[in-house]
Amino acid sequence: MVGPSTALVPAQLGLGIDTWSLILITLSIVLYFGIAVVMHVGDTDDFYVAGRTIPAWANGTAVAADWMSAASFISLAGLVSFLGYDGTVYLMGWTGGYVVLALLIAPYLRKYGEYTIPDFIGDRYYSNTARGVAALATLFVSLTYIAGQMRGVGIVLSRFLGVDINLGIIVALGLVALIGVLGGMKAITWTQAAQYFILIFAFVLVTVAISLNLTGNPFPQGALVTSDIAERLGQLQADIGAGEYFLPFQEYSQIQVFAIAMTLMLGTAGLPHVIMRFYTVPSASDARRSAGFALLFISILYLCAPVLAVFAKFNLISTLNGASVAEAQAIPWVSRWSETGLLTIQDLNNDGVIQMAGGLGAAGSEVVVDADIIVLSTPEVAGLAPIVIGLVAAGGLAAALSTADGLLIAMSSAVSHDIYYKIFNPEASERQRLLIARVVVIVAAAVAAYLGINPPGFVGEVVAIAFGLAAASLFPVILLGIFDPRMNREGAITGILVGLVFTLVMVVLMTSDSIFGTADPILPTFLGLEAQGIGLVGTILNFVVAFAVSRVTPPPPEEIQNLVEDIRLPQGSRTGSETATDGGEVQADGGEVRTDGGADLATAARDARTDPPNRDETN
Repeated sequence: MVGPSTALVPAQLGLGIDTWSLILITLSIVLYFGIAVVMHVGDTDDFYVAGRTIPAWANGTAVAADWMSAASFISLAGLVSFLGYDGTVYLMGWTGGYVVLALLIAPYLRKYGEYTIPDFIGDRYYSNTARGVAALATLFVSLTYIAGQMRGVGIVLSRFLGVDINLGIIVALGLVALIGVLGGMKAITWTQAAQYFILIFAFVLVTVAISLNLTGNPFPQGALVTSDIAERLGQLQADIGAGEYFLPFQEYSQIQVFAIAMTLMLGTAGLPHVIMRFYTVPSASDARRSAGFALLFISILYLCAPVLAVFAKFNLISTLNGASVAEAQAIPWVSRWSETGLLTIQDLNNDGVIQMAGGLGAAGSEVVVDADIIVLSTPEVAGLAPIVIGLVAAGGLAAALSTADGLLIAMSSAVSHDIYYKIFNPEASERQRLLIARVVVIVAAAVAAYLGINPPGFVGEVVAIAFGLAAASLFPVILLGIFDPRMNREGAITGILVGLVFTLVMVVLMTSDSIFGTADPILPTFLGLEAQGIGLVGTILNFVVAFAVSRVTPPPPEEIQNLVEDIRLPQGSRTGSETATDGGEVQADGGEVRTDGGADLATAARDARTDPPNRDETN
């Protein structure tokens, strides 16, 4: 029944939820725009990699915000609420991927230098074709990812500001594009740092407040263990026939859990907009440290998310199940969320009482809740103060915008730097390159707006698909490029294309009902896997094809093979006591070794590409 927790406490300063939301969202947007104005840039080094001057701690916060997108802030707790134990696979996959990134990818790519992932792939595989294919993969991954962020933006603005979802997406992307155009990576880095503190404060505050409200314990993780809230939720689930919340493999099979976890892990280590962040620090050792900071900052939210999921589902079921339809529809938060179309209450049997048979969105349930509103609605359901609810709205917007910032820069860099400058116009001036980069930001924002208005699923689902594309296309050739000197351009190009095309085609077939409006997906599963886990198959195909093709085609030039060995040397690129490099070889001289901010190894790669053996100049 509707309990006292649904009655909102008096608004601070006499202001209501909508007013506090407007104030806090407006203040946060002014802050982001102010940072962009102060940090405006005028050269490509600042635009692409923030001049490689970002401290490790600051880059850690920016990485955390860049990666903790709307999927983490808005959708993760919703996934766990809906899926129960099986939903924790997203926790394991996304956080586990950062361990892979920190140990196997980030420090080596920072030591190599350059600006982007296609840059590394193009030079490492001595081929502009490889560079172009990697840039294409970057665009596919980034556009899929940003669609999920824009849906999150639309949900926040439509509910808390009363703005039409489509208009909200356009306005938000306009802001993100403006920040990117003005300040490039430099402004985005410090904007993301600010956004991290906003989103994490909001998320932790809400979790602590609800924990105190439900259990009397302000420590959420402790409350979940020491109180009977888990048992009470289990009983509520049983009462409505929704299955056992804490029992594994109820929603996903074991193979699906494994595939989704691995896809998310490997995808994390192949995300272009995240990896680019590690080029912004002064050295390879700073890249490793910033990955550690990022994992620490990310863990704060991820330790709270499953607890908040339990609290949210308990509040929703206990508030609505068994209540009269009229009574429920009169609750302010129910009325507001119903207006967005993301919450629906229907009296299917006309008895005037709500029965949540089967769960929050089951076919027989008289309450249908979109998974993406679980976190955003929870403060209202729990009866928290309007200022707290407004803060959650600002935090959700910060989470979506921070990742959108990074994605736009990744797409801009792929087109302006890797395709336009490196392939079509190597003589382009810095002014021309900056102009193209800024134009691409605007164009990419327009495409992202369309995808946000027409997303192929809810936020967490869309983002999981983006991780699958990253895992299947970029991760294998990055890893092999670092650890396999025999890996050549033919293997890399073939591997990327096979992994990307296979995964993209499978995702389209598996989500055809959302993309094309078909009644059912053309291909619901493949080998027992759904769209969120199909990236693992694409990744395996990429590895196998790339490795096999590289063994039956000419090896890379000797200079490239030597370069690969140099990348793995346990030395950094920090300015200090060092000797210069020669042809990419790094030698210590009584101190930490430097490669000119990480750029000498990249220079060596370009020198090796000038006239390497076995190279077709048209490639």
